[in-house]
Amino acid sequence: MFTSKQILVQAGVSMLAQANQAPQNLLRLFQQ
Repeated sequence: MFTSKQILVQAGVSMLAQANQAPQNLLRLFQQ
């Protein structure tokens, strides 16, 4: 259980990081 929770936490953190980067990538595309 502990390892599965740890994996879920890491997955959630990575998803949040990608979600934070997504708007910046969209702005770059529109600026081009």
